[in-house]
Amino acid sequence: MKSYSKMLNAVRYVGGTILTIGIAIFMYGFLVSDYSPVTGIGIGTIMGAIFIFLMGVFLVISEEMVTNTKKGSRSLQ
Repeated sequence: MKSYSKMLNAVRYVGGTILTIGIAIFMYGFLVSDYSPVTGIGIGTIMGAIFIFLMGVFLVISEEMVTNTKKGSRSLQ
């Protein structure tokens, strides 16, 4: 159980950091800069952070289900 919480904390911090950077880039491109591709880069960065977070959570959940399921038995009945 301890390794799952370490993985979730790592995914949370990395995803949160990238999300914060993406929001800052988006706000700079939308409000300050006249160069419009900066807004798209910010949106892409935000989407990347969400993807990293969801994949990390999926990996933790799937690893926990694999280790907690006995061989030859069904987990859903």
